Amino acid sequence: MPARNAYQLIHDSLKFDGEPTLNCATFLTTWMEPEAEKLIMENLGKNRVDIDEYEATERIHRRCLAHLHDLWNGKKGQEATGTVVVGSSEGIMLGGLAMKWRWRQRRQAEGKDTSKPNIVFGANAQVALEKTARYFDIESRLVPVSPESHYCLDTQKALEMIDENTIGMFVILGSTYTGHYEDVIEMSRLLEKLKAEKGLDIPIHVDGASGAFVAPFAHPDLHWDFRVPHVVSISTSGHKFGLTYPGIGWVVWRAPEYLPDGLTFELSYLGGVEKTFTLNFSHPACFMLAQYYQFIRFGREGYARVMNACLYHARLLSVALEATGVYQCISDIHRPRGTYGYSEETRLAASGLFAETLNNPCSGADPTPNEKFNFGLPEVAFRFTDWFIEQHPKANQDVVTTLMRVRGWIIPNYPLPPDANRLRVMRVVIKEASSEDFVNRLVRDLMWATQTMLDTQSQSLGEALSTPLPKNTSTSNLAHSIAQSNTSTMSDGQKHSHWKDILDKIGELKGSERGKNQQPEMKLVDGGRRKTVYEKSC
Repeated sequence: MPARNAYQLIHDSLKFDGEPTLNCATFLTTWMEPEAEKLIMENLGKNRVDIDEYEATERIHRRCLAHLHDLWNGKKGQEATGTVVVGSSEGIMLGGLAMKWRWRQRRQAEGKDTSKPNIVFGANAQVALEKTARYFDIESRLVPVSPESHYCLDTQKALEMIDENTIGMFVILGSTYTGHYEDVIEMSRLLEKLKAEKGLDIPIHVDGASGAFVAPFAHPDLHWDFRVPHVVSISTSGHKFGLTYPGIGWVVWRAPEYLPDGLTFELSYLGGVEKTFTLNFSHPACFMLAQYYQFIRFGREGYARVMNACLYHARLLSVALEATGVYQCISDIHRPRGTYGYSEETRLAASGLFAETLNNPCSGADPTPNEKFNFGLPEVAFRFTDWFIEQHPKANQDVVTTLMRVRGWIIPNYPLPPDANRLRVMRVVIKEASSEDFVNRLVRDLMWATQTMLDTQSQSLGEALSTPLPKNTSTSNLAHSIAQSNTSTMSDGQKHSHWKDILDKIGELKGSERGKNQQPEMKLVDGGRRKTVYEKSC
């Protein structure tokens, strides 16, 4: 087949993919500057592990590690111990392996059994943590999550699962499900107490796949890194909030002694003596070079500006969604620090705090406004409110996310972790490429999808979709307008009128006689408790 034809065949096939910028499900970077892309293209053929052939590339590798060691508050003056990897999954596996080997060496020196290693982490863990345990023959001890633990690691329950065969713990800085940070410093404090009482020295590997590039800039007051005594290693994804295209991650250890010598191999068949301790041998240099580009391009101030902007847009989306009365957030980044969970009281508190920050603008790199909000990733996890479900027992979030695909958006709808999986949530990850216009359009289309979902309960889908969005509908300041439209507690009747006002504002009521003469379909159901479609779909 001619090269041109082969290219065209694949190029046309890929037209069926979604648009990366509108993929709200992914944490991955979907855009880089042309200069970064040029650097990637110029270095596509370089193998990062061939350090004898590519000396300059290896020097940049060491610089990146030094930057991360310093960013995560490693010991001053100490050379960084770590490596670039394909992604944070490989970094987690290397961190888990190192903890297993150190535990095994200690047990062997004491003449004790080494056949039953276990590792403790929350049931909200991303699959890479479970892979580490399964692939390397380690028992997974999953800590149940609950609303009280914010669907993350419950530190007290985790402590109860630890014994002499525990090789360590995975603690997650930024849950995939809800964006919450797990409490690293509290877990370390409990482990220190356990060590004093029972002599068990349990290390922590921090899974900072997303949070390790957010917290240092947006939440510098939070201790989660090498400032915390039991933290021995940290992994992260450069291709998430590290702002680099997919194919790069990092793992760094507190000190060389936490990376057992047995995991390091020496080889000489590439021209010089090299040391390697990655799972994958060959590794493209281009994405590591792109990471270095971002480091020197943005610097600390630039990264801080990006993370603060992401959190601002995530909070705007959160407050606007809750102001509709239709959606409530499971994520808590928009709530006052120490306030968790959805209620009218917490909704109004979040709305008031967000308005307060708007009235007190500051430098884009200044993390001060974040000090008043809860810690977390710029991620919005949300679902229908209980009130909305009671009014509409047939309401179905899967229908909403499917309708959003009509307008190009990719939004997942998934159950929360085991022990909380009766609830399903939708998720929007706010990234560097997001903007206020992005949030406005997303809110508009969510309102359209929600009303269309209601319309399909009394019409065919074709009829419900018969009138497209007016082309002259403006989304300017829509999210702010909605966020500021509901600043007091409302009765059920007021909620109905409020919803109609929102639909009128964005021009989403249909032009049919039904749309002109009737209220949106939000009728009260009888007092009997029927199981709703929402509950059935869970």
